[in-house]
Amino acid sequence: MYNSRKIGSEYEAAAVSYLIENGYTILDRNYRVNKGEIDIIAKDGAYIVFIEVKYRGSSIKGYGEEAVDIRKQRQISDVSIFYLNNKGFGVNVPIRYDVIAVSKNSKINHIKNAFSYCGRYR
Repeated sequence: MYNSRKIGSEYEAAAVSYLIENGYTILDRNYRVNKGEIDIIAKDGAYIVFIEVKYRGSSIKGYGEEAVDIRKQRQISDVSIFYLNNKGFGVNVPIRYDVIAVSKNSKINHIKNAFSYCGRYR
């Protein structure tokens, strides 16, 4: 039976390994509040980076990075403000929104600054 949550967790783990190999510090995974969830939160230099991981086994439904539409961007943006406030960072820390798309052959496409803040709370 196909278990999308299990498969998603495997590819999120691959994304975490990739990020660590590239000098990121992982701050949190699967940060969830009532507004939504952020897959990975990491530190890259001075930046707090909010990362959405998308897996696609084929391009039939489009590429993973295309799945992060404006609705998902707003949700991630809103949750990021909750995270910053909850963890004591405030809203003046430099932030970035990245997308990591993983294909069936485990190829990682890391898109830095994939979108800008577009939430309601800043």
